Amino acid sequence: MDELVEQIRGTTPTEIRGQVARSQGPVLVARGCPVPLGALLEVHRRGLPPLLAEAVGFQEHETLMIPLETPQGIRPGDPVRLKRSQRWAKVGPELLGRVIDALGRPMDDAPAPLLPHRRALEAAPPPATQRGLIDEPLSTGIRAIDGLLTCGVGQRMGIFAGSGVGKSTLIGMMARYSSAQVNVIALIGERGREVNQFLESELGPQGLARSVVVVATSDQPAPLRIRAAQLALAVAEYFRDQGQRVLLLLDSVTRYAMALRELGLSAGEPPATRGYPPSVFAALPKLVERAGMAPRGSITAFFSVLVEGDDLQEPIADTMRGLLDGHVWLSRSLASRGHFPAIDVLESISRLMPRLATPEQQEAAAWVRRLLAVYRDNEDLITIGAYRQGSDPQVDLALRMRQAIDAYLQQPVEQPSDLARAQAGLAQILQAIKQQQQQAATAGATPAAPQTTPGASGT
Repeated sequence: MDELVEQIRGTTPTEIRGQVARSQGPVLVARGCPVPLGALLEVHRRGLPPLLAEAVGFQEHETLMIPLETPQGIRPGDPVRLKRSQRWAKVGPELLGRVIDALGRPMDDAPAPLLPHRRALEAAPPPATQRGLIDEPLSTGIRAIDGLLTCGVGQRMGIFAGSGVGKSTLIGMMARYSSAQVNVIALIGERGREVNQFLESELGPQGLARSVVVVATSDQPAPLRIRAAQLALAVAEYFRDQGQRVLLLLDSVTRYAMALRELGLSAGEPPATRGYPPSVFAALPKLVERAGMAPRGSITAFFSVLVEGDDLQEPIADTMRGLLDGHVWLSRSLASRGHFPAIDVLESISRLMPRLATPEQQEAAAWVRRLLAVYRDNEDLITIGAYRQGSDPQVDLALRMRQAIDAYLQQPVEQPSDLARAQAGLAQILQAIKQQQQQAATAGATPAAPQTTPGASGT
């Protein structure tokens, strides 16, 4: 009943009509059509179905619209009619296992589901004082993350990567193997060819059965790409309010920001950092804050960030790093060596791991990080054969443990994992390290134990 009351309050009692005055690049300008920002409009074309458009701005008494479809057959004077003034979406449990577009229409050739509920596309996040503490770990199904970058239920993480380093494969593995009850996956700005590949190869029937996939391909207009991200959050919030643990996988925030940039520049907003208008950096925290803990249920979110030129200092990556509770960095160097998932542990961080991991796990993780750092610092000498064994006990230990650590960090796509297996694998590595220490002690060269403080462990 509350949902129906809100819909009635948001309706316009009279019909609002206008007409197309002119076009400005991708923007259509309507005269005599005073509608709110974000309103959905219909442009009636001669001999063609009505064209959907979204109001994105105003100029004096004119309304700026961006078409949600190819603006074929648009002429000056074509009638414009308000279709919907509020931005909401139909949601319901019937969405599980379905693939939908940014307008909520099915893309999987199955009948449209009957969805009884409505959710606002731009809902306010739960109040900060009503968010519960994140004190329970979530099993992502990725051994390297569960063991060395432990995430909690309701945490917001980033997956930072360049193109072609296994980001989609990692997201698919998480959707299949995580301990979340529901997955909501948003594919924003993806190439059309990659959508089916992701659904069939990376996600598979097992992952799709408990997932809702929202798709907006790269050729679609900017409002649809923005709407797809907001729709994914609305769907996740619906399942969260049913008391479920939701895993939100949004790929990618960078393409969402690019769509916001395109929209802002089309509406006349001045460019700022690298061409991004200020509204982009105001919209990103609103998107991120909608995920997290709530009085009932939770949304654990992984936002992928497509890093341009593998530069972690570019504006979107830098902004997202400050908004999130940690990040996973996928290394092109590791990917080129066939090391998958290509997670660079030394460049990654989970700010909540000290709260979530046991002391034994933190000790083992600190040792792994230290040995990886020692090996990286001396990799050039080792590669050219200039390092002599016995010169440094820490380097010797890193060399002896290198194979075991690499085997732990790598995980085939078809191999499931969970938090218990990740902790057990780390315990085995810690035991092997201590055995190596005992052997080195007989020669009087025992490496010092690493500090397990947050700074030393990278968390």
